[in-house]
Amino acid sequence: MLLRTEKVFMPNVKDLHCNILHECHDSPNRCITSSDPVWPHDKLLEMRCVLTIGTLAIMFILVEGGTEYNGQEPERIISRGDFPPGFVFGASSSAYQYEGAAKVDGRGPTVMDVFAHTPGNIKDNSTGDVADDQFHRYKTDVELMKDMNLDAYRLSIGWTRLFPEGRGKKLNQLGVDHYNDVLDTLLKNGLKPYVTLQHFDVPQALEESYGSLLSTQFVEDYANYAEACFETFGDRVKNWITFNEPHIISSLGYARGIFPPQRCSAPFGNCTKGNSSTEPYIVAHHYLLAHATAVAIYRTRFQARQGGIIGITLDAESYEPLRNNSKDVAAVQRARDFELGWFLDPIMFGKYPTSMQKLVGHRLPKFTKEQIRVVKGSIDFIGLNHYSTSYVKALPKPAQGSPTGYPTDSQTLQTAYKNGVAIGSQVNGFNIVPRGIRILVNYVNTRYGDIPIVITENGISQTDNGSLSRVEALHDVVRVNYLKGYLSKLATGIRNGANVKGYFAWSLLDNWEFRSGYTVRYGLYYVDYKKNLTRYPKDSALWYKQFLAHA
Repeated sequence: MLLRTEKVFMPNVKDLHCNILHECHDSPNRCITSSDPVWPHDKLLEMRCVLTIGTLAIMFILVEGGTEYNGQEPERIISRGDFPPGFVFGASSSAYQYEGAAKVDGRGPTVMDVFAHTPGNIKDNSTGDVADDQFHRYKTDVELMKDMNLDAYRLSIGWTRLFPEGRGKKLNQLGVDHYNDVLDTLLKNGLKPYVTLQHFDVPQALEESYGSLLSTQFVEDYANYAEACFETFGDRVKNWITFNEPHIISSLGYARGIFPPQRCSAPFGNCTKGNSSTEPYIVAHHYLLAHATAVAIYRTRFQARQGGIIGITLDAESYEPLRNNSKDVAAVQRARDFELGWFLDPIMFGKYPTSMQKLVGHRLPKFTKEQIRVVKGSIDFIGLNHYSTSYVKALPKPAQGSPTGYPTDSQTLQTAYKNGVAIGSQVNGFNIVPRGIRILVNYVNTRYGDIPIVITENGISQTDNGSLSRVEALHDVVRVNYLKGYLSKLATGIRNGANVKGYFAWSLLDNWEFRSGYTVRYGLYYVDYKKNLTRYPKDSALWYKQFLAHA
């Protein structure tokens, strides 16, 4: 990238912050310079200017490469007023990670119960049997949300609390009563419920009966469950999410075998059953059909009279080319295609990404004309879970006869390092790169049009190997600065044209984490697992509260 700088001097102005923004594309003749605080382009060199009387101090921050954030104070102070009117701020959770009460009121087992109870699957051999016990403490937790000035709360419904066996004609009334109480309590306290219908906890009975997501029967059973939820709770729920991160289960559950139901084939994992070459794509296909079928039911039977909207939540990293060449630039797009595009391209365009069609070939399922009609356009908004950014390098085509599988089909390598320098600070496998969220939402806006976006998860963890004291955990300066940095870049992305409607921090409380158990803490609130699960606000909760209180 060609860089150009200009001196800026503004006498008699104290503590003025400005951005000198430069954009140089492939051609030096297309270098754009502006002294405006906002310049709507992705490839920017931001020069933060701190101007004092008679003094000009300049700090350079290279936004499209290098380390932008190292756990220190981010470069721009933001407020709620930086976001559009009506923008929704909240926090997220999920049933298995929060509720506990695993065998209370007729709840049936899920694949996650079986996975967590299998020795060796979870780092600390813990389970979600108790978790945060939100099943019994939701009223207290709603008080915490209200005190924090949240607008909304994202929760998921436990499928097996309503249908213990995953299917049937009769709802479990005790489960219905519980969620009725939760929803009513949220609404009475001015909090909008954003409800995810399925967050990794597929009913174990469906897995044992027919292989759950490997069968088209799953589409029918899920649609019946979703319809029951719309009928029962739709008078109060106005924001529905069909699935959380289907890419995670498709890839980690059926290609790597490190998530339930632990299916894979060599050399991609150590499983007793599965096929990493075909099953991930079959599962993703059924996810899409189940999602679209549920959306069609909602739109034809409930949406007009209930007045809600419905979408899906997809996980999405941000990617940057490792090297400044056409191969790595193309590899970045393939990385996006095999993650976000795998699901969003069929929903928006009615077909899988071209790169997937080319590289996966006959192993990639095909949509019928009727399925295309149902799948295409089957969202009112897109939920994005974003945590990390990586460099991407192109890999050569595998040698003939090499094992094929989802993990290598994209012919890409993701890495955190370029020339020995990390792309950002690293915490528990995630790279802290705030610009990534801006790049992501502007990419979605550019590729998929003006679709409403909700950031349904964004956050960072603290490691707790048993030696982290409560006092240390409460002073979570890294999380505070993470929120500041990511919200600042999200606001920039919105000014650049992304149609973002809301932001949900992951997570309200420390919770049981998939594969990590209780060894990491994502919460704005500390949960004392040794003393009655007492909740304590961390510095991040106090910061978020103040941020939401002031425009």
